[in-house]
Amino acid sequence: PLSAPGGGSAGSRGASPARTTLAPREAAARRKGKARRSRGKARTEGMLNKQKRSRRMKANDRERNRMHHLNSALDALRSVLPTFPDDAKLTKIETLRFAHNYIWALTQSLRLA
Repeated sequence: PLSAPGGGSAGSRGASPARTTLAPREAAARRKGKARRSRGKARTEGMLNKQKRSRRMKANDRERNRMHHLNSALDALRSVLPTFPDDAKLTKIETLRFAHNYIWALTQSLRLA
């Protein structure tokens, strides 16, 4: 239900009588559509690539920090595990398996004691 041009609806308040060839809502939709198209092109060309690059860099930083923390935690775990020889560095999976078996062995010894 569009009102006639010059009617008392909220959409026609600021429209001048000379520009009311279209219904107020249609005119507003046309203006918005044109503005969106021109902004959309500018954004998709340069800004989208910049955003993607920025997001990728942030994701890379998060992953780098995550791996740094994981490696630090594994180093701390290696420092408390008894290894022979002492200078041998266990791989990540070896460290986890050894820690699991070591905890299991300690649990069994506590149960027997």
